[in-house]
Amino acid sequence: MAKRVVATSEIEVAASAERVWQALTDPEQVAQYFLGSTVESSWKEGSPITWTGEWKGKPYEDKGEVKFVDKPHRLVVTHFSPLAGEPDKPENYHHLSYELHESNGHTRIVFTQDNNPDEEAAKHSKENWDTMLAGLKKVVEKG
Repeated sequence: MAKRVVATSEIEVAASAERVWQALTDPEQVAQYFLGSTVESSWKEGSPITWTGEWKGKPYEDKGEVKFVDKPHRLVVTHFSPLAGEPDKPENYHHLSYELHESNGHTRIVFTQDNNPDEEAAKHSKENWDTMLAGLKKVVEKG
């Protein structure tokens, strides 16, 4: 099996890590920047997380588990999308990691998604996450 590739996306937001964390975990705010997706989770380690919505006219329900919470510094969840066409097996899940680094009233978000099958898939994932983080920045900075 080929080595899996990590996609990384970063952005700086003019807000505290606490404010960015709120935008990452509040369903109303998530819907504003995450393709209209409805997210549900208790945000406790071991709890389920789901994202539901519509993509290109198709309804979807992605799922995962909250793996690590260090509020407001780091959040790690798993993610599986049936739209990818892969079987629902652990080896087909991604780990999504949000690291928040606050300094002088700004927060740098470093996002990673592992388990991409190749460089092309990682590049595509990075482009999607760049768009998502730009949307998150707008939501956070507009207040």
